Amino acid sequence: MSTSPKEPRAKARGGLQLNLKGRNGIMSNISVSVIVPAFNEEKVIAGFVKELLSLKKANWEIIIVDDGSTDKSAELILENDITLLRHQYNRGYGAAIKTGIAKAKNDVIAIVDADGTYPLSELPHLLEFMGSFDMVVAERKSGVSAARIPAKWVLKKLAEYLSNSKIPDLNSGFRVFKKSIAERFLRILPDGFSFTTTITLAMLTNGYSVKYVPINYQKRIGKSKIHPINDTLAFLQLIIRTVLYFNPLKIFIPMSLMLFCASISVLLLSRFLLGYVMDVTVVMLFISGIQVLAIGMIADLIDKRI
Repeated sequence: MSTSPKEPRAKARGGLQLNLKGRNGIMSNISVSVIVPAFNEEKVIAGFVKELLSLKKANWEIIIVDDGSTDKSAELILENDITLLRHQYNRGYGAAIKTGIAKAKNDVIAIVDADGTYPLSELPHLLEFMGSFDMVVAERKSGVSAARIPAKWVLKKLAEYLSNSKIPDLNSGFRVFKKSIAERFLRILPDGFSFTTTITLAMLTNGYSVKYVPINYQKRIGKSKIHPINDTLAFLQLIIRTVLYFNPLKIFIPMSLMLFCASISVLLLSRFLLGYVMDVTVVMLFISGIQVLAIGMIADLIDKRI
């Protein structure tokens, strides 16, 4: 999924013609819409905008979506070369990105947070790979909060099992992808921070190619908008729900096998330890296993048909 071919494709999936030369001999000739969700970032937004404009090429479009900020973020964004979109109230990180996607003129979309944690100078490098991949993700190598590492590791391992893919960074907020592909999944892409997690799983479980590019990740200025416990539980629910959309048997077959094994274990243990068979429990566990397997098969048939 994340291996680089020796030669970039002349034509990417979806018919987008790209002319690439790279940092390895490259000049990126891609028309890109850079979408920046922003919410109460007045401490850093002016510097962020200045740096982004210094990188801007003639074929770049910059869209900043102010997600109902209550500070002076929107006033500090006003620039001639930037499209500013505003939500009347805070609708969420994912909702801001979807608003930007709807207004974007180009098929290549880049998203990056406005909090100064991602090195904007890496954006041209990420774009170099868009001739060969459907999504390019900036893989964070440093600066991630230590308090969130255990939960993120568990979620990442679960996501890797469910998607059957190696995922170096599950929810990086700095990535490039194709608008034509993202629009396929708009109905399931959430309005919250789990937008990036969902689009990662949606891409991987549908066979799209994803490239991870290591970057340094800086400590943010100001307070993070993520709530560790609530958002971790939401991410866990989201991962399972997303895979149910695309590969439900990954969930239902293991559950069914666990119930079958439990019924056999109760049968043997009760027979040899208690001297009698706990027949009601054995039958209930066995029937539950059959029901779970049947539900999984039906869900898989519905998924394939849709």
